[in-house]
Amino acid sequence: MEKQEITQEQINAWKELYEDVWRITVDGKVAYLRSPDRKTLSFASSVGASDPMKFNEILLKNCWLAGDLEIQTNDKLFLSASSKLAELIEIKETEMVKL
Repeated sequence: MEKQEITQEQINAWKELYEDVWRITVDGKVAYLRSPDRKTLSFASSVGASDPMKFNEILLKNCWLAGDLEIQTNDKLFLSASSKLAELIEIKETEMVKL
């Protein structure tokens, strides 16, 4: 299979759609991901409660935009990428004041 070249134009188009775009590189393999939405997080969390590895698998597959599919299928690459997937979930600083 021929390697797909991702252009800056493609990244900009993804940013228009998803706001945040991430690149993960593992052992020379590259994947492009978007941040997860609520639906993806809900599904991953419900399944991940009984199978924590499934949480990462669901997150990776549902946030996948493009890249070397070997990151999804090769256990060593998948486990390495999994160590970074939590960074897709950005928590903004929040203030709450009792009135």
